[in-house]
Amino acid sequence: MEQLIAHLFGDYVLQTSHMAEHKVHSWPVAILHAFVYTLPFVFLTQSPVALFVMFSTHAVIDRYRLAHWVVMAKNMVGDIKHWRNYRTYTGFADNTPVWMSVWLVIITDNTMHIFINYLSIRFL
Repeated sequence: MEQLIAHLFGDYVLQTSHMAEHKVHSWPVAILHAFVYTLPFVFLTQSPVALFVMFSTHAVIDRYRLAHWVVMAKNMVGDIKHWRNYRTYTGFADNTPVWMSVWLVIITDNTMHIFINYLSIRFL
């Protein structure tokens, strides 16, 4: 539970609108967001390696919108005949409701972060 609270606090409460808008276009903004994101995890682990892994992977995942690419790859593999339909901003076909495709990418992004954080805290 503590890890989930730290994630939500770091990724949503501490993230400014400027960070949210510009982290995918600017390394300095992505790094600043990842640093601020990692701060709550200092209360859960004192392992510098774990904190560095959470910080660095968060910056890379957000900067390159890796959740989008994971969703796109998953959908392409799941529908080989129509793989071109998933080359979209969200990785879902254009006929997917916008609200649904956006939320599913956000959920995928959060799942990736939480999984990496769990492994980092548990094993590093």
